[in-house]
Amino acid sequence: MYLRCRWCGTSSFQRLLCPVCAGSDLRTERSAGLGVIRHATVVQRNTPGARNVSLVEMAEGFTVRGRVSGPLVAIRTGDRVQLTTSADPVRREPVFKLCEEPFSGPRHGSYAGWR
Repeated sequence: MYLRCRWCGTSSFQRLLCPVCAGSDLRTERSAGLGVIRHATVVQRNTPGARNVSLVEMAEGFTVRGRVSGPLVAIRTGDRVQLTTSADPVRREPVFKLCEEPFSGPRHGSYAGWR
């Protein structure tokens, strides 16, 4: 679930006000769950093993921080991901899985083909 401003149409995740117009009239919408990894890193502090932390740009236009499941070496910027039904039990962040089909567009492009 994410928020969309009724005034300017901007989508956001877990905000009290619209990040563009500062409007408070936000409606809840359901995301399709598809996104592209915009930044991925491996964190090794405060955890028994290495873990992935990624910024995922969702098809609806908002960005969310979460974890991508799978081998750490296989997670790259520009990869397509799908939201899973599970959540990170410790940090309560969304968990994504890599999509099986390769991303066919430019590695740093828009979602024009997704809509």
